Amino acid sequence: MPATAWAAGHSKALADPSAETAFELRVYHCYEGKLPDLLKRFREHTTKLFEKHGIKNVAYWTPMDDPAKSNTLIYIIAHPSREAAAANWKAFQADPEWIAVRDKSEANGKIVEKVDSTYMTKTDFSNFGL
Repeated sequence: MPATAWAAGHSKALADPSAETAFELRVYHCYEGKLPDLLKRFREHTTKLFEKHGIKNVAYWTPMDDPAKSNTLIYIIAHPSREAAAANWKAFQADPEWIAVRDKSEANGKIVEKVDSTYMTKTDFSNFGL
């Protein structure tokens, strides 16, 4: 999807909470000691690959408190619609560049033990201007 199409749809979604934008909350639970590897992969590769496949990066967090602070990444991404989300993920997961990055980053073992995903829609009282 061209960036201009995404921007037009995203602007509409922010102004109109009934718009189709599908926000996705994802929580990655890493194997012991693997969070730095995951953060590096996201910082250097994953976020760019998301954008390439129409997945809008909204924000990323790590918890402040134990025990989650040593093994958890929490983030929100956005897709133009729920249908687009399915297509975006399918294209991302099949991307040879992603497969190579994933395989290289996991040369010393798997990084992510479990992923939780929740699709959300914006309410009419949401405030993105923090």
